[in-house]
Amino acid sequence: MVAAPGENMRVNGDRLWDMLMEMAKIGPGIAGGNNRQTLTDADGEGRHLFKAWCEQAGMTVAVDRMGTMFATRTGTDPDALPVYIGSHLDTQPTGGKFDGVLGVLAGLEVIRSMNDLGVKTKHPIVVTNWSNEEGARFAPAMLASGVFAGVHSLDYAYARKDPDGKTYGDELKRIGWLGEEEVGARKMHAYFEYHIEQGPILEAETKQIGVVTHCQGLWWLEFTLTGRQAHTGSTPMDRRVNAGLAFGRILEAVQDAAMAEQPGAVAGVGQAFFSPNSRNVLPGTVIFTVDMRTPSQEKLDRMRARIEEQAAKICAELGVECSVEAVGHFDPIAFDTTLVGRVRDAADKLGYSHMDIVSGAGHDACWASKVAPATMIFCPCVGGLSHNEAEEISKDWAAAGCDVLLHAVLETAEIVE
Repeated sequence: MVAAPGENMRVNGDRLWDMLMEMAKIGPGIAGGNNRQTLTDADGEGRHLFKAWCEQAGMTVAVDRMGTMFATRTGTDPDALPVYIGSHLDTQPTGGKFDGVLGVLAGLEVIRSMNDLGVKTKHPIVVTNWSNEEGARFAPAMLASGVFAGVHSLDYAYARKDPDGKTYGDELKRIGWLGEEEVGARKMHAYFEYHIEQGPILEAETKQIGVVTHCQGLWWLEFTLTGRQAHTGSTPMDRRVNAGLAFGRILEAVQDAAMAEQPGAVAGVGQAFFSPNSRNVLPGTVIFTVDMRTPSQEKLDRMRARIEEQAAKICAELGVECSVEAVGHFDPIAFDTTLVGRVRDAADKLGYSHMDIVSGAGHDACWASKVAPATMIFCPCVGGLSHNEAEEISKDWAAAGCDVLLHAVLETAEIVE
């Protein structure tokens, strides 16, 4: 007999918080957050802790050839496809304690609470730690889930290099988390992801739960500008081939392109490398990445076209060579309406205030949605701050979203009495 989860079913918020604080001890940052970048020794250590916790909860852990971890709680029907809960344990170089980690450990807390309550489900439940979601060390972001969904090839992923020239494939072997399972061989009944909002809306609207209906589309364009390296003091202004000047003008063009698509479009540059990066040398090369996002496919296409057109024009006028490579992309995503409805219903049933919201950031759920029904749940974060060591949430916020996750997952995995 299949039953609905009762309103009295709640997670252990203290236990979830304790797990978050324990994981945060691994790869500590310099200002209270974390630096647990993907495929570093700290990432390996965090993986071992997560695996130990999963096994203590009676789950079996498998690893695929991208290093993604899958912890499974069996269901009563051996032929039923699993319900997945996923996010990531890797962080930005100066990341917070909750971005990604909340979703993975909340998934584990769902399983622990089910164990405490003696709940069985028809469908297995799998808690997933996707590799390289952040893309901080190896671009693009959401790399492992992208390979899983068939967006990237395994060879492409293995060849990605970090700023030191180390490849993803070599570093995955080095830390000992290269699995044998074929990437993408698993089939999903549904996919849920719980995450901090990474924006200020929920807190400003005093809502406990964000019901995520869509995810913005994204382009990451990496520009390489090649000018002529020269002395800043002795090179006449009219004889310079100034890649730095071209960069500055393109930066303005990026701003203009986003402003032309208001409301609901953003673009900017958060990373740039000048070579040789000396105070009295005009750069011979400038490499930078433009990040543009919007939930509208038409606006996304127009922004990319406008930025590339303006960059080419600017560089031609200055005699600077310009090349561009797309290093990250996904189209706007509409999440599964049935799963979105279950999240909304769970928040209502549990008495949590909520609102529909569009994700401004990319998540593994974007790629998972290509292979299975998927949705997300958001938790507020203080001041909307994320990708920052000062990132903060409250214990009550974390528990509320995890309660909603528990009920939505149980509704989907089907409780068996």
